[in-house]
Amino acid sequence: MRIGELARLTGVNAHQLRYYEAQGLLEAERGANGYREYGESAVLRVRQIRHLLGAGLSSEDIAYVLPCAVGEVPELPGCPELLAAMRSRLQRLDDQMEKIARSREALADYIDAADRMGGDSYPPLTRAVVTRW
Repeated sequence: MRIGELARLTGVNAHQLRYYEAQGLLEAERGANGYREYGESAVLRVRQIRHLLGAGLSSEDIAYVLPCAVGEVPELPGCPELLAAMRSRLQRLDDQMEKIARSREALADYIDAADRMGGDSYPPLTRAVVTRW
């Protein structure tokens, strides 16, 4: 199938499909006319890529994961090193989320304190300071 049909079947535009190919995530043969020709398995591969992107994996990560992927919503049986790497990534995300939550709480505390002290009674900040936020 040509790129337009693959785009139609997967809901992924041709530009993205070419990007996946450039990243080594998707393979196409070239016809005599120079057009990309994708096999039937390309639909499944694109759906796998989309699911993995949705999980926050980079295209580099996905290239590493795809050989282990089984099914449209990829399962990763028999890839213990990959699962260890994904667990590590998940822990880093959890750590980042904790840090963001702490920052959010601190910022909310500053706002609450300013509101309690009558923050509206102070002179207005300059536009440069306000637009920075």
